[in-house]
Amino acid sequence: MVQGNYDWTFVRVYTDQGIVGLGESFFAPGLTGIIRQLAAILIGEDARDISRLFAKMQRASSGAGSVAGIVYNAISGIEAALWDALGKYLGAPVYQLLGGKHRDRVKLYADCHAGREWPPYYDPVLQGGMVPWAAEIAPNPEEEAEIYTPEAYAKRAREAVAKGFRVLKFDLDVPNPYQEEAGSRRISKAEAAFMAELARSAVEAAGPEVEVGFDLHWRYDFASALRVAQLLEPLNVAWLEDPVPPQSSSALKALSEATRTPISTGENLYLVEGFLPLLEDRSVRIVSPDLQKVGGLLEGARIASMADAYLVGFAPHNISSPIGTIASAHVCAAARNFVALEFHGQDVPFWNDLAVLPDRSEVIVDGYIPLTDAPGIGVELNEEVARRYAKPGELFFGEE
Repeated sequence: MVQGNYDWTFVRVYTDQGIVGLGESFFAPGLTGIIRQLAAILIGEDARDISRLFAKMQRASSGAGSVAGIVYNAISGIEAALWDALGKYLGAPVYQLLGGKHRDRVKLYADCHAGREWPPYYDPVLQGGMVPWAAEIAPNPEEEAEIYTPEAYAKRAREAVAKGFRVLKFDLDVPNPYQEEAGSRRISKAEAAFMAELARSAVEAAGPEVEVGFDLHWRYDFASALRVAQLLEPLNVAWLEDPVPPQSSSALKALSEATRTPISTGENLYLVEGFLPLLEDRSVRIVSPDLQKVGGLLEGARIASMADAYLVGFAPHNISSPIGTIASAHVCAAARNFVALEFHGQDVPFWNDLAVLPDRSEVIVDGYIPLTDAPGIGVELNEEVARRYAKPGELFFGEE
């Protein structure tokens, strides 16, 4: 487990052929304990039988409520490692095992958070805090006061575009001078106007050729979400993500029908079954599963294919290290309805350094991840860097 801006948990599967598969799990309280317990039921199995082993892990955790929940964070990392091992065994990249690629490079969208990412680290229950490397990027008091302003959003947008990104995303549910009550589901008229000004500043700074989406992190009631969505309509934004709680499928449907702003959701849903009602009801225009917790790479490909049948776009949520990001890129390469894949590591100084690639030193090239024909997911973990930033108290691949 490495402390990036979140806890990045890496999983390895060791086979009797000498092949080692690598995957990554989305953070969760007690995650490594779940992984160790699931590992015990896989010992001695044929690592090539990925769907059967997925079902075995589901059944083994059924008493813990395996229709959804954090057990899938663990299963997703193990499943990705199995795909990496299978690709290495067959000498093929994972995207070929998922049906082949529609594109040679995968477009990323730069999650710009707000004026900057702060605090720099979130623990498994999303409590913000500091880790040793964060001292390098800590703002002084004057800078911190200027984070959540239209000027800061514009500056951040220009910086991301200068790096080559052609799709950006910003948060709108940030400290707001007009906020009436912290934690309320309601957005006042003045607060909504301030959100719209933040959005306008980012869109104008990004320029006419760059798409910009916005996130509300499932915080608000229907009326408030609609107010923001309609204020964003003149800006022609890429999407408005999670404006209402993800379980509120009827509200999402009504919202999509009441605004021209495309509505997106999915990072807190699990398995194909979690997305089916949204697609059947045409509640959203973009689905955004997180492939490190939705159930794995094959489940992500199934969700993308099902969304394509409903003419809905596929833009996966992703806050992982380069290992999980590249694994997700294989699914995106194979998805016809792919929009963009999230990149959430701009402010982590060692994000790129965790990856060992066969053909280059940089994971991201001009806002894209170029695909290779390297077997498996095509990336290995830089153990020296991982050990340097490893989370205290966690084992390093079973070492005491």
